[in-house]
Order: sequence, then C-alpha cells, then structure tokens
Amino acid sequence: MTVPLSQVSLPAHARQKYGNGVQLPVLMESGTFAVDPDPWRRPWRMWDEIDPGEAETRGIYAPVYALSDSAPGATVIAPGDVRGTRLIAEKRGSACCGLDEADGPNMACEAWNLPVTTRVDDCSLWQAVRLSSDAVRRVLAGGVHAAPLSWAELAEKGKDTPPFEPIATWEGGRFGSSHYWSWSPQWEAAAGQALAHLLAASKGQPVKVPGGLTADVFQRVLHALLPAGPPTRRAVLAGPGRPSPDAGVDILRDDPLPPRPNYLFRADRGTFQHTLVRLSAVRSPWLRTILANLTQGTSADLF
Repeated sequence: MTVPLSQVSLPAHARQKYGNGVQLPVLMESGTFAVDPDPWRRPWRMWDEIDPGEAETRGIYAPVYALSDSAPGATVIAPGDVRGTRLIAEKRGSACCGLDEADGPNMACEAWNLPVTTRVDDCSLWQAVRLSSDAVRRVLAGGVHAAPLSWAELAEKGKDTPPFEPIATWEGGRFGSSHYWSWSPQWEAAAGQALAHLLAASKGQPVKVPGGLTADVFQRVLHALLPAGPPTRRAVLAGPGRPSPDAGVDILRDDPLPPRPNYLFRADRGTFQHTLVRLSAVRSPWLRTILANLTQGTSADLF
C-alpha cells in the first residue's frame, strides 16, 4: 500500500491545528513514516466517563476534555507515498477546504474495497495519510531494518526550519495577499512540547534561559507561569554539536534577517497541553494549578 519507507519520530506538530483557513504543507517527508502511539479519532469518551486508573494506564495523568477509544498505533505517512487506494467520497468529514478524519477512514484499498486509511488535508491541518493499525500491518523491506543516520549525517542531510516563514491562506492574507509572515507553526508546536518538559523539570522554581531567540520563545511564558524571584534554575541549550554549557554560544542567523512577525512568540497551546498531561509530574499541585488555569482560559494571552 506504500512505497518503501524508513521510520522516524512522530513530529511534535502532528496533531497541531494552526490558525484559520491556513494552507499547511505535508507533515511527513516523503519516504518516511512515524507511528502515533495515541488513539486519534472517533469514538470519543468524555473525561467524566473515564476511570482515573484507566487513564493512567494510557499514560494520561491529568484531566483532558475527551479521550479517543479508536485503535492506537496508526502509521503516519506523506499522502504521495500511498499506493493502491481510492478516496471514499461520502466520507469527507466536517472539513471545509479538504478532508478530515471526522467520518473515520476515508480511503479504501482498491483490491478489497475495505476502508483502511484516512487522508487529512483540510485547512489549518498538516497534510498526512494515517494507516489504521487494525487494518494495515508493516512488513520489513528486504528483511532488515535500515540503520539510523548518525548526528553528523543528519546535520548534513537534514533541513533547517527557520523561526519565521510566510504562511499561505485560502482566502488571502491579512493585507490582501495570499501570504503573511509569521512565527513558524513547527517552532510553535516544538516549543509547546519543550515547554511542558521544562515546566516539569523546574519543580515549580523560577527558571532562566539564555538570551536571544531562546528567551523570545520561552522566557515570557516561564515568567508568567512560575513564581517570581531570583532564578534558582538555569536552562541551557544542549545536544550534539553544541558547545559545553559554560562556554559562550554564537547565534547563527540569516543575513539579512527575514521579516519579523509584529507579535510575540506563542507556544502552541494544544501541543503543550497534549504533552503536559502525559508527564507524571503533572500530578504535582502546582502543575495542576497551571493546567487548570490554562483550561479555564486565564492563560489565553500566553498561547
């Protein structure tokens, strides 16, 4: 049903809903697939219908609006990598500009005429095809797993994602154009995921992050969500190819700088909440308070 694929991690923005009427590109790079560990479509159960013990066995440690009872483990691929399928026209879902998952699987295999996968390409959603785990199984191509790329190979072959980018819309942009400059949706989703982990690691104490773009992304919301006072924890950038934490760090940037959005950076609210409720640290009363305030909308100016 697909071309040969190599497994990668599920992108942080896989479940992101961005803006209104926005044309988002394809989620997965061609030739890759990722497995979504969580159920993602109907049927849904409201939180008050779920026993807390059952929720914890599913890795959910704080209340959410609803949980999906569909099969977990969907394989997520680029739409152009699927083969031998056809669209089920009557299962368009509730989409306005394309397809969504509201009506369940909307593509059938041509050989057996059975619904096996769902294409999503509506406005404000990342374009992807999700192969149902209860209908499609993965088979090793050539009988061996491909070796993962080293960090050096990944740095050489990978693509950078700039923090700002032009966003395409269906009905024209804010100034009469079909594009407008914005913070990157991928950055917003990745920041939402990282912020949840950063809050959990703070243990409720003030946190200071490096200046520059890192501060633009994280410091404002950390100041708002954590108590005031002298910082007792210092967060630094780390990872392959990064200088040691105590060394000076040069910030590489485009020259000239791209047009900068005329509003503050906001981490993606949905990605932040999706990540935070799946961290056991959210059982802590101070984190529960932050989550409750987010749910009640008192943190609306931060996300």
